[in-house]
Amino acid sequence: MCAAKDWVMNAVSERQSSVEKDIAARIIIVDDETAQMRALCNTLQDHHYATTGFSAPRDALAAIQQRGKFDLILADLMMPDMDGISLLKAALEADPDMVGIVMTGQGTIDTAVKAMKAGAVDYILKPFRLSAILPVLSRALAIRRLRAENAELTRRVREHAAELEVANKELEAFSYSVSHDLRAPLRAVDGFTGMVLARFGDQIPPDAKRLLQQVDGSAKRMAQLIEDLLRFSKLSRQPISKSRVNISEMVNTIVQELRNEAGGREIETRIAELPEVYGDASLLRQVFVNLLSNAFKFTRGKQALIEVGCDTSGGENVFFVRDNGAGFDMAYAQKLFAVFQRLHTEDQFEGTGVGLSIVQRIVQRHSGRISAEAEVGKGATFFVTLPKGGGA
Repeated sequence: MCAAKDWVMNAVSERQSSVEKDIAARIIIVDDETAQMRALCNTLQDHHYATTGFSAPRDALAAIQQRGKFDLILADLMMPDMDGISLLKAALEADPDMVGIVMTGQGTIDTAVKAMKAGAVDYILKPFRLSAILPVLSRALAIRRLRAENAELTRRVREHAAELEVANKELEAFSYSVSHDLRAPLRAVDGFTGMVLARFGDQIPPDAKRLLQQVDGSAKRMAQLIEDLLRFSKLSRQPISKSRVNISEMVNTIVQELRNEAGGREIETRIAELPEVYGDASLLRQVFVNLLSNAFKFTRGKQALIEVGCDTSGGENVFFVRDNGAGFDMAYAQKLFAVFQRLHTEDQFEGTGVGLSIVQRIVQRHSGRISAEAEVGKGATFFVTLPKGGGA
């Protein structure tokens, strides 16, 4: 018996707890017809709403001015002391988080529409039918919840924007520290090892000279790593200034500059007619400088062939830079655009592994994408896809 009694008591307790959870919406009902107002309060309480009723609009408004006390106001449209529209406006001014519904007879629907323009989210026709009232209340409270969620989301966005601004300032401070505090000792190491090698090179034992040269080379490489990391970090903060960009002219200029740097190397280049794009000229130049520099670099030691073209047949511009150089194993392609990831050793080809990361970041900021195809010893092709309109 005791076990059965305990079960019944627990069931009742759980039912009461469930009802308490359901009584979440607090509704204030305002109607100068007191009997109707009380009947509506009692009916909605049976459906787990917390109701408070007033027959005098000004008394209801005084209660509403204690902000946060009610979720929804259900007001009669035609009342002698204060009409429903005036009450609704005053109520929403007192507590903007509330939602309002007006009650009206069949002959005043036009006025109910005016009430909705004044801030009501819906209206209910008299005489009441419970099957009509409950869905309207549910929709209105759902609107309130959405408004609250949107307000919270907006607040969080503002907070995150403020946090991001602080983080950017900290990053700028870090960049400044890297630029000055780390470069200075590196310059000292580089400078002093150079002075020692220049002044005492003939007197230094071969093994010691070789070690000093390694120190000097490592200092130079570290300085380049810092420089590349700073350039990469700045890309996220650098504003984009878009205009029409002549890619054909840009690519031909870059190729000529790289030819001059390559000295007497025999390099065959095939550059197709390339379309204009809408983007940041300086950033897009960095994309093609990095891709073409890689093509020149990885074709050293063979008869180089470098091709640049674009497929405009689809809804996008798909530029490609193709070479017949060292290539790489596609099994490691996922590492290609990661910072400081290299698929060739320093002894084979110089570099820090940041160039392609910079290219990817710039392309993404132009609402584009980058990919690659390659085969070891047979070259590589990089594809840069950009929207024909230039992206967002």
